[in-house]
Amino acid sequence: MNIGDRVRLLHGKENGIITRFLDNNLVEVAIDNDFTIPVMRREVIVISPEEDKNFGNAPVAPEPAKPRQTLLTPPVALVAGIYVGLVHQTPELLAIHVINNSEFDLLFTYGEETLNGYKAVNNDKLPPRKTKAVGHVHLNDFDKWPDLVVQYLQHKTSSNTLLEPVTRRLKFKAASFYKSKKMVPVLQKEGYLFQLDAKPNLVNPDQIQEQLQESSAGPANVKVPVPANEVDLHIEKLLPQEDHKLMTNSEVLRVQLAAFQDNLDRAVANNMQEIIFIHGTGNGVLKKEIQKLLSRNPSIKYYEDARKEKFGYGATKVQLK
Repeated sequence: MNIGDRVRLLHGKENGIITRFLDNNLVEVAIDNDFTIPVMRREVIVISPEEDKNFGNAPVAPEPAKPRQTLLTPPVALVAGIYVGLVHQTPELLAIHVINNSEFDLLFTYGEETLNGYKAVNNDKLPPRKTKAVGHVHLNDFDKWPDLVVQYLQHKTSSNTLLEPVTRRLKFKAASFYKSKKMVPVLQKEGYLFQLDAKPNLVNPDQIQEQLQESSAGPANVKVPVPANEVDLHIEKLLPQEDHKLMTNSEVLRVQLAAFQDNLDRAVANNMQEIIFIHGTGNGVLKKEIQKLLSRNPSIKYYEDARKEKFGYGATKVQLK
């Protein structure tokens, strides 16, 4: 029994996909492309590929929107390396794959990091040109996704090259996530692709010594850019037309909320007193989601409709503590 296996509940008619192991006795199963439930291991049966094929139960891969196909990068254009690929299991459920598209063996660990800290999830050894599913995420929960943390070490018997261990963190933002759609190497499926290495990192003793000296000198001060006093969240202000004209309404909303959160965080970091978000009137969904986030933020003193004579009801003024 592995992550990504299609299973049937022993005491029910539902089928689903194993998304993670909760402990030695419990697994998490995604049911009907929609919700996940914890199930005892003894209560699920793995459905073999032969059974799916013979009885017509094989899951249908989501058909990508036809206009998007022209945006895919051909697999031959991808360089060898280590990748994380998110591939649709269903229209809403994405499988997270660690991909070894290199000539080296790959030892890796995979974990997830949230505000509550780091949680180790998976580890394995991948031969060259192999991949492994290590977790699952739902598009509906995009704003709640953890940071993905991959640590890896490449090895090749009889190689004269010493490669150093690498740690990479992936933090997803809607504005860039949807631009990462490519053909995933090894799997040869459409997905969202992120390369973890530009090229194998050679160990350089001099550079290591310099890094140690820099770290002993103390952390450098990092200045967070100050956002504008008025932030326009209309999608045409955030993305070029060729990027947003093919997006669905839900994808547009995710990009707008990501831009809102980024500017709000930078306003708080720079001790701004107030900031105005221009969201327009439309169907009111964006305004409602923004106010929902503001109501939960402890850094907010209050929020209200911005000047009606200038914005009508299409902007919200946020007063910061």
